[in-house]
Amino acid sequence: MDWEQTTADEGLDEWTREDGHATIRLRERADGSLAVRFDRLHQAAEGRGYAFELCDERETAERLVEQWQQVDPTD
Repeated sequence: MDWEQTTADEGLDEWTREDGHATIRLRERADGSLAVRFDRLHQAAEGRGYAFELCDERETAERLVEQWQQVDPTD
């Protein structure tokens, strides 16, 4: 499924899956690390899903976002 970037603010980026039932958020934390989370609503055909990881570098966090957009991290 395709993803669209729906938020691009300072310190926060979010992508929404085309069906609207899943989001991926990348945000900078106060300590400088980056939090990446995948959240799939229970209304999704696959059911509820959630994943969370912390990254030290932006490049690593962006690669994780790309990976999660291709493969559901809760599978």
